[in-house]
Amino acid sequence: MKNLNEDIKTGNFRRMYLLYGEEEYLKNQYKNRLRKAILPEDDTMNFSLYAGKGIDVRQMIDQAETLPFFAEHRLILVEQSGFFKNACAELAEYLPKMPQETIIIFVENEVDKRGKMFKAVKQNGRVVELARQDARTLQSWILGMLKREQKNITGDALRLFMEKSGDDMENIANELEKLLSYTYGKDAIEAADVQDICTVTTESRVFDMIRALAEKRQKEALDLYYDLLSLKEPPMRILFLIARQFNQMLQLKDLRDQGLDSATIASRAGVAPFIAKRSLAQAERFEKEELRQAVEDCVSSEEAVKTGRLGDRLAVEMLIVKYSQ
Repeated sequence: MKNLNEDIKTGNFRRMYLLYGEEEYLKNQYKNRLRKAILPEDDTMNFSLYAGKGIDVRQMIDQAETLPFFAEHRLILVEQSGFFKNACAELAEYLPKMPQETIIIFVENEVDKRGKMFKAVKQNGRVVELARQDARTLQSWILGMLKREQKNITGDALRLFMEKSGDDMENIANELEKLLSYTYGKDAIEAADVQDICTVTTESRVFDMIRALAEKRQKEALDLYYDLLSLKEPPMRILFLIARQFNQMLQLKDLRDQGLDSATIASRAGVAPFIAKRSLAQAERFEKEELRQAVEDCVSSEEAVKTGRLGDRLAVEMLIVKYSQ
């Protein structure tokens, strides 16, 4: 991201950019910042947008070959094209030959780093992965936004807010906006304000579900799972979050067994100290081998669903039952 910020600041743009990864908020932010830096907002003559599958590649290349109209650059924005997962040989061969005046920004969720498209952009432009940010980075970002609004927050309120809002930056920004409106006129945000106004995320509910598993409260664990299903959460996303939580507990337990202090453990794991402390307390209810087996069982459950041997809802339910017995 440092190089991307430098391009925007200096105006020395590459001919092509690929923004990809899980963090939608950052992808949208950098896409919009690049667009504003390259062209005035009201310049529709030199801007083209192509989105989704089924893009006419020949038409897009013809557009790229057209010289800009009374401007330094022609900008083409391509979103969720699938070109970086499914081969697009014609476009991959064209990109190195593209006119200097044309800039293409690709925004994708998934990419194949071995593919011709990925290699073409990497060799001739800039590839930027915008992944989910770690807890320390998110905490600094939240505090920065609050500082700009001249609002303070207590330590307990910040911890509770991060627990509730999860690690999705779009969700954090939305929840923070609600919180700022709710506390208008107050100097500081307190834990009670967060409790009153902020919505619990899926990640937070999954954490509660894992805690119920660890404490062998099977009915509560299953009730939490059914609540998530009623909120239209896909079972495979719930499985992914369960696997991530088990894996984090295993990692933290390994670090603790190495004799590291709490601050070092949190730093190595890339999580905030309070999250590390909370997850370690949860991990104490499992043997290390049990956590390792749980991660393997999550992988096996995903495979069973993908091969059609189990339905997704049942696969997750069986996993919950096994570890809450």
